[in-house]
Amino acid sequence: MSKVSIIGAGNVGATAADVIARSNFCHEVVLLDIKEGLAEGKALDIAQTSPLLGFDTKVRGVTNDYRAIADSDVVVVTSGRPRSPGMSRDDLVHVNAEIIKSVMEPAVFYAPNAIFIIVTNPLDTMAYYAYKLSKLPSQRVIGMAGVLDTARYRYFIAQELGCSVQDIEAMLLGGHGDTMVPLPRYSMVGGIPVQHLIPKDRLDAIIERTKFGGGEITKLIGTSAWYAPGTAVAQMVASILLDQKRILPCSVYLNGQYDLHDIYIGVPIKLGRNGVEEIIQLGLNDEEKALLHRSAESVRSMNAVLKF
Repeated sequence: MSKVSIIGAGNVGATAADVIARSNFCHEVVLLDIKEGLAEGKALDIAQTSPLLGFDTKVRGVTNDYRAIADSDVVVVTSGRPRSPGMSRDDLVHVNAEIIKSVMEPAVFYAPNAIFIIVTNPLDTMAYYAYKLSKLPSQRVIGMAGVLDTARYRYFIAQELGCSVQDIEAMLLGGHGDTMVPLPRYSMVGGIPVQHLIPKDRLDAIIERTKFGGGEITKLIGTSAWYAPGTAVAQMVASILLDQKRILPCSVYLNGQYDLHDIYIGVPIKLGRNGVEEIIQLGLNDEEKALLHRSAESVRSMNAVLKF
């Protein structure tokens, strides 16, 4: 039976726990937080929806007791300070690096065979830092970014066209943030390239809105989003535990692919029971490749702040 542990019982962690539990594809979800009673209370609230929603997943919360995550198949790390209005992901780097450091050591000790999904921002830098700290194979340390970003991109396209989101397939590359690289050539609506359906000026506007999608929500509600990020985490967990081998954009370690070395950045992968089972290398034109490498430079500049 499968077990998922989520470190950080804030909005994103609790939403991920809720969606995973009600999806009924694993035996147990453990929610862990450093704040006394927070994880226990949220886990109990989620568990009490089980008679209403008809799931049998066991949900429990613990306060800072990493023994509870032992034998986890997947560990999701959402711990960290969220963005507030006017705060960039760069501003978060030092404080959240300390949090990642405090989490990874006990998490790897108690769940050495788990696949780790990193959600903490700035995402690509925190995923890279978690990989270096963990000393695990890079296939088992994955950043959640592109699944969320493509969800936003697909939603905006569907709204523009007045069609079902289920008919939208989209792809983007690069860092999670303002330098992400949406790829209209690889974005389809019912099999039709999106460029054939949306004028360039409107598509450019959608791409810009996607790049700043997180910031738009932060301005509206005063903190980071949680419903879509938590659900994006759940989709990744399902692909791993059910060995679905979904092709999803995730932040992963590149060492030669796309002519990039020693960096975590968003690219399409095959995600299955072993974690990153394949890195898909798209044929990029010169403009797309230049944008991806520009995004990589932005990620590297943030990595350099931590001097690791």
